[in-house]
Amino acid sequence: MSTENEGNAVPPAPSAPPVPMASPAASPQGHAPEGNAPTAPLPPVPHAAPDGSWPPPPATPAYGDGGAGGPGAGWGASYQQPAPKPRSGRGGLVAAVLVAALVAGGLGGGLGYTLAKDRDDRGSTTISSDSSAAQVKRAPGTIAGVAARALPSTVTIEAESNNGEGGTGTGFVFDTQGHIVTNNHVVAEAVDGGKLTASFPNGRKYDAEIVGHAQGYDVAVIKLKNAPSDLKPLALGDSDKVAVGDETIAIGAPFGLSNTVTTGIISAKNRPVASSDGSSSSKASYMSALQTDASINPGNSGGPLLDASGAVIGINSAIQSTGSGGFGSGQSGSIGLGFAIPINQAKYVAQQLIKTGKPVYAKIGASVSLEDSGDGAQITDQGTGGSAAVESGGPADKAGLKPGDVITKLDDHVIDSGPTLIGEIWTHKPGDKVTITYKRGGQEHTAQLTLGAREGDS
Repeated sequence: MSTENEGNAVPPAPSAPPVPMASPAASPQGHAPEGNAPTAPLPPVPHAAPDGSWPPPPATPAYGDGGAGGPGAGWGASYQQPAPKPRSGRGGLVAAVLVAALVAGGLGGGLGYTLAKDRDDRGSTTISSDSSAAQVKRAPGTIAGVAARALPSTVTIEAESNNGEGGTGTGFVFDTQGHIVTNNHVVAEAVDGGKLTASFPNGRKYDAEIVGHAQGYDVAVIKLKNAPSDLKPLALGDSDKVAVGDETIAIGAPFGLSNTVTTGIISAKNRPVASSDGSSSSKASYMSALQTDASINPGNSGGPLLDASGAVIGINSAIQSTGSGGFGSGQSGSIGLGFAIPINQAKYVAQQLIKTGKPVYAKIGASVSLEDSGDGAQITDQGTGGSAAVESGGPADKAGLKPGDVITKLDDHVIDSGPTLIGEIWTHKPGDKVTITYKRGGQEHTAQLTLGAREGDS
């Protein structure tokens, strides 16, 4: 998923977990085709403070045109290409929160194929290798070896709404029962009775159904119908142990080019990112992301980010973009700043979706401002719709927090903004005990609280 939502504002942060940064709304708007998921531009972070309820009200702007993850037009190769929309706003670091665009692709799929095909048809002179030469052998630890093992368990997902709009994205085999993990914005078009298919590199194609989706986390689980008995789930790594500089391998369908493998490194950890599909009705997703320079483009959304051993350490979800992309689609491509949802978080979410069909979010029960002051996350004087900024009897209330307090740390993680706090809260599970450092009247205080829970996205 990329993070290209550049001209849209991110919804205010709720007292519960923030709205999903890279999850596009079910109805596409704008160019952010989700199929190529991690490429949509991120909307600017709003300065308004959300109320204590979650999720916050829909942001005015969406993730951005040509977004990749699930914007109005669908995230992958769109079935009906929308006219490009003008972009405004910014797509950069806002209050230490990177506004990224979902990696979705609309026009990309068809164009990518056409350009590649045109090149193949021009004619060329080829030189055959000596047939007697020994066959090349590649060690399991090489990039080629890792790709050879992972590709058979990676699928290209096509989602289509009832009105024929949609796109393509990526997913990977989660278990032998046929569950596939991907981004919420990749399947958003098919949530309300649409059509879903998943294609394997060997050409096998299966109809699929949505088991559950979490817009706030931008994670979804689908299940293959008549799943084959020989599915091989990808091994899951430990994203908490990832280090900056570790090698990464991304697999996806950038601009509709399925089974594409790119490489890079982990260029940063715990990167606060907010993304959306840019549609007026969509909500933002927030994550404390793994940042990679492996090339990620629209259509990569939902695909696995692997470590050097081939274990999944993240789900590619968004990319930072410099502006509208080429090919007249309004989509932007990789500039070396891609963002993935840490697999430890995604695994927990996926298991909840398989178990109950609904996501469960951790919350502190307080509304915080999304203003990019850089000084911390300030609890607002009032919540959305006139509700109390601090939920009565909630975790923050029990810990003694009050409107006006500025939260500067959650455990050992520095909090410089509301979105950063939201992303950090969501890396935890309900029931986890955390230490909050905050300032009141110029004095620093600490308090321990037990995170509460909120079920569902509504």
